[in-house]
This record gives sequence, C-alpha cells and structure tokens, in this order.
Amino acid sequence: MDRQPPFPTKKLRPSRLLGLLLVSVLFCAHITQTIAQSPDDASLDDSTVVFEAEFFEQFQPVSVNDMIDRIPGIGLALGRGGGRGRRGLGGGGNEILINGQRITGKSNGSRDQLGRIAADQVDYIEIIRGTSEEIDVRGASQVINVVLLEAASRSSLAAEINADRIQDGTVAPGGRFSYTGQSGNFNYLLAVESEPRYRKTNTFESSRDANGNLLEVREEAIVRDQNDLQASMNLGYQFKNSLLQFNALLGRTNPPTNVQRTIVDFRGTEISSRDVREGNKFTRDNWEIGGDYEYEFESSAKYRVLFLVNDSESDFTRERFDVFSAGEDKELFLRSLGRDRERILRTSYTWDVSTEHALELGIEGAQTIRNNGLLLGTRFGQGQSSDVTGGLPAARIDNAFSEIQERRYEYFGIHNWQINDRMALESQLIFEDSIIEQSGDIDNARSFNFLRPRVDYRFDITPAVQFRATVEKEVSQLSFSDFSVSQDNSDDDQNIQGGNPDVVQEKSWRYDLNLEYRLPEGLGVVNTQIYYREVEDVIGRIDVSKSEDNLLSARGNIGDGRRYGINVQASSKLPYLGLPNALATLSFGLGDSDVIDPFLNRKRRLQFYPSRWSTRASFRHDYQPWNFSYGFNYDWSDQQGEQRVNFDLFDTEKAIDEYNLSLFLEKRSSSGVTFRFDVRNANDRESCRIRTRYEGRISSGIVEELEDFCRNEGILYALKIRQTF
Repeated sequence: MDRQPPFPTKKLRPSRLLGLLLVSVLFCAHITQTIAQSPDDASLDDSTVVFEAEFFEQFQPVSVNDMIDRIPGIGLALGRGGGRGRRGLGGGGNEILINGQRITGKSNGSRDQLGRIAADQVDYIEIIRGTSEEIDVRGASQVINVVLLEAASRSSLAAEINADRIQDGTVAPGGRFSYTGQSGNFNYLLAVESEPRYRKTNTFESSRDANGNLLEVREEAIVRDQNDLQASMNLGYQFKNSLLQFNALLGRTNPPTNVQRTIVDFRGTEISSRDVREGNKFTRDNWEIGGDYEYEFESSAKYRVLFLVNDSESDFTRERFDVFSAGEDKELFLRSLGRDRERILRTSYTWDVSTEHALELGIEGAQTIRNNGLLLGTRFGQGQSSDVTGGLPAARIDNAFSEIQERRYEYFGIHNWQINDRMALESQLIFEDSIIEQSGDIDNARSFNFLRPRVDYRFDITPAVQFRATVEKEVSQLSFSDFSVSQDNSDDDQNIQGGNPDVVQEKSWRYDLNLEYRLPEGLGVVNTQIYYREVEDVIGRIDVSKSEDNLLSARGNIGDGRRYGINVQASSKLPYLGLPNALATLSFGLGDSDVIDPFLNRKRRLQFYPSRWSTRASFRHDYQPWNFSYGFNYDWSDQQGEQRVNFDLFDTEKAIDEYNLSLFLEKRSSSGVTFRFDVRNANDRESCRIRTRYEGRISSGIVEELEDFCRNEGILYALKIRQTF
C-alpha cells in the first residue's frame, strides 16, 4: 500500500510564515508612526512591571514564592519551564533572575531558589516584558527578576516543617531550612531540605477477550516509601566591575517500593486465584557544581563565562515472586543501572554597537555521558543462573550495556535592535555541531550540525497592550536512554523495551503570535497566543523486531507532523466583585496535531500533544481582617476519543483521566508563623487506561485482549508550618 502524504492540505512553509511576520512588523511600524504623530499621544512607560516589597507586606509572606503567588498573570512568565531536560545551558529556558543574574544550575537553578529566599530579603520584583541585551535569558516571553535588598549586613533564617497524610493513614514528615544573607559585597544562601513523597496507590484491572468474556482480574496495592534529601548553597561576591557566583547541590533518594498483587483467572473451567509480590529497590545520588564570572568594562560591554558539572547515578532493581502458603518463588529479576554526567563551559561578550543596536557573540561547549545497563533473569531464561541476575537463569538481551557520549558545540550570535520607544527586535543565530558516540554492545558514531535561527519582535501598542511575534527553528535533544534496551514497568506482559541507536533529533519550525493586555491599575492580564509547529522526524514507536516470535518496538523517527492551536489566559484581581485581595486565573486552550502512524499507515495525533482542549482555573482570596487565605486549583483536558490513543507495535493505549482539584487554607498568626493546610487530589481522582492487545502486530486488526486499568492514590492532606527569623 502506498504511503499517503502526511497532510492533505497545502503546507504553510517557513518562508511564507516569515513573510507574514515581516508584513506584521511593517504594519505595526505604520501604527507606531500614526500614534506618534497624534497630538493626544501620552507619554508611555517601558515594558517592565514593578511590584515593590511594600505591596506584599500585608500578606506576611515567608518566601519569594509567597510573593509571586499574589502577582496577576505570573503564569505567563513561568510558562516555558526550566529547561532541565535539555543538555547544555543555552541562553533561554529559565525565566527567573535574581539581582538580574541567572543562576548557573539545572537541579539547583534560579526557580529552585524562590522557596528558599526569605521574603524579608526582597526589595522588589519586576516582570520584564521587553527584550534587551541586559537580560541573560533568551526565548522567554517574559522574565521575572527578583531584586534583593542592598545592605552592609543582613541575614534571615526561613524554617518550614511539614507532614503529609496519605490514604493508608501514614504520616510522612519533612522540613526545609534556609539561611540567606549578605555581608558587605558577599552574599550567600544555604539550604537543606527533606521532602516527603510517600505514596500508597491502589489499582484495579480487568481483562476481556474480543467477545467480552472476562479473562482475568488484577488488584494491586503499591507502597512507595520515598523521602528526598537535598542540600544546596549559592555564594556570590560583587567586585568593583565584576561579579563572581558559585553554587552547589547534593541530593539523594532511596525509596523502596512494595507491590502486593492478587490475580483471579477466569479462563479455565474453574476460577483460580494467585498472589504475587514485587520488591523494588531504587537509589539515586546526584550532585551539581556551577558558577559564573561577569566583568563589565567602562564602555558598558560585558564578558561572561559560566561552567557547570553534574553527576547522577541510579540503580533500580525489580524482583517479582509468586506467593504460596509455604513460601515464595522468584520468577523475575530486572536491574537497571544508569549514570549521567555533564560538563559545560559557556562564554560570551556583549556590547553596544550604537544607541539602538547591541550584539552578543559567544560559544558553548558541552560533554554529556550516559551509561546504560540492564540485567534480566527469568524462571524460563536460557542462560546460567547467577547472583548477578538474582539467582535466576539469565535472559540474553541485545544492546543491554552501552556508553553514549556527546560532544556538542554551539556558536551563537544575538542582535538586539531597539527600533523605537515601542518596538524591539531580537534576532538570534545558533550553529550547533555535535558528535554522538555509542560503545559497548553496539559501536556507533554519528555527527550532526544544525542552523537554528530565531526572530522575536515586540511592539508596545500602548503601555497596556503588547504584541509579540516569534519565528524559531527548534531542534530537540535525543534521550540517550532510547539508544539501548530499557525496562518497561508499565506492562507486566512485556518486561523490556527495545533500543534504537539510529534515532535522530526532531526538527521543527515554531511560529507564535501573542497579544497581551494589562488591565488598568494593575488589576490583571489577558493574553492570547496563536501557535503553529511544523515538525520533521517526529519521534514515536517503531518496529525493531528480530523475528515474528519476539516482537519488539523502540523509540524512533516516524515522519513529519504538525501542531497548531490557540491559548487564552486571563488573570485578574477582583475588587469589582467586592473582593479586593482576591486573584482569579483562567486559561483555556484549543489545539490539534497530526502525523502518519507507521504501524497503521494512517493519520493520528502526536503522542505527547493529544488533547483537543484543556482548561485551568485557580482562585486565591486573602481575607486581611483575619490574616486568612483560601483557594483552589483546577485543571482538566479532553479525555475522550481517538486523540488520547497511544500506538505501539502490538497494542494501543487510551488514557482517560478525571479532572484534578486541590484546595488550600492558610492562617498567619500575629507572631509571623504561617500555617498552611493543603488538600491535594481533593476529588479522589482516578487515572484510567484502556489497552487493546492484538494477535501479532496491530496491523492484523485481530483483537486478542482488552485491558481496563484504573489507579487511585487517594486524597492527600498536607500541613506546613513556616516562619522567618
């Protein structure tokens, strides 16, 4: 059968969309000239919105997080995520600055500092809506800059103790302590924390054949006793013309997980039942060290160099036993070993070419190393029994052990053009050159190079209305875990997933149009975004089977796709409803996507962008006479239909989730102690999945089994007590 073209409609090529953008720029320039010539034109503020510390004092905040929760439309500035998933640093992906500086870290980045910095250390918080060479962040629609107090000496200790109550009655305690201060030109932030993540999950699954006859029922009780430990520090020293910063983090988690499973079989003439137990062990240790040095010349030019080194090592062992009255019989042993290391150095030079033009030139080099290892022992394995495979016969696995190393260089140039008082244009060009080598069970080496342009145009039509347009070429980064065989913990009938050393990066053209309106007197923000993505080499599941008797799939490239849609967000204080200290936020998104499925040779939606619509709502009311706050967070998305189906070689999965609701109450005492009570998963949400298994490949169309699976973690109650000293 001939492959159909991915889109029946005419494609909108990058050159055409770039032309539309240029037309928009010219149109907005014409409007600017018209407004400027108007005799009634009023003086305009810049593109920065400032919230002084005095504004937040009435709320008695403990940390910076408490402060930004009161800012309307803060979600616009925190919308693109922290960029932890990307290798290297790059110029974007982090929308938080502290004293105008980005913290050189990933696990210990700027956003992580917001809960550690005491509120009484803050001078003001600004939301930067414009683009400038002074901002060390690229690609963010807005940037939050937290400016700390300048003082000869200051210090503050923020303390938090907390406890979670889970559905089985377990109470899991935790805490966080951070010490922030400044002594002359030296500033510091030291923090330790213990975060409880104990969970009890109940699952239920029923299996039926194609005729609806009941085959099997499974019930599970899963207990994960997890507590994440972390210590971090951030140090900085301000010289006369330069700044030196250093930060470090050390983390550990070691959660044992116990699974009790009962399986009732209806296939035979008599109903039978058996018990299964899983004992899973997991350990992860990680550390990170980063720093940067910035020097400002008398001409206001800046030179900056940054470095980052991190290491994360994990060990996961899964053992499954059949449980009998006389004891246990081990049937499965799976052990995954992984280690990730990264070493990054980035340097750049920024200067003003003229009053309206500024340039930044630089280079970033990064080395990333990933070690994968998988050991499998089964009762029916063909190899020798050994302690390495849990005392079970070893199963032969191709491509189970590997080391993947990437050496990547980015050469970048960024041009900022302040066209006039209302318009700014930032253009960026990155040349990426990398080599990825895989050794071990498979030896493979590949080289890649990409040219990644970006144009970001902003027009302040009025002080309250801003128009933004962006065109960007994006290149994804490969997950090294996909290169070799890995565990499949979501399917008891399939213990492993295949590896693919030949997968290549997704490439996409990104087009965005934004119109933002800030309500009068700082009441709120309304933002509308229209987006379109053309994606090449979409990554999905592909067939890597060696034989018909052992079907196996892996992540690989399945062709070209596209995404498009519109997002609308409104955030407002509510004095017009008689609630002067209430803040409500509502967002709604409509979108769609498509790609040709390689197994069925027909159009379907992209796996990670399946929903046609999504909605979020949040509400917070600070009732000042009682020093009391309450509110909720709600989100839901399109749950029905084919758009939620994930396709694999031999089965399909459809996820059906209920809406998510959380509530909170907060009381602040006269002595400065804050008590917060959270109810997470307040609606006792269920997450369900319908899996359809086929005889052989799904292209056969012959249904073998239908599995209806649901999981529930129950309502979680959390209490936090916080104070600043």
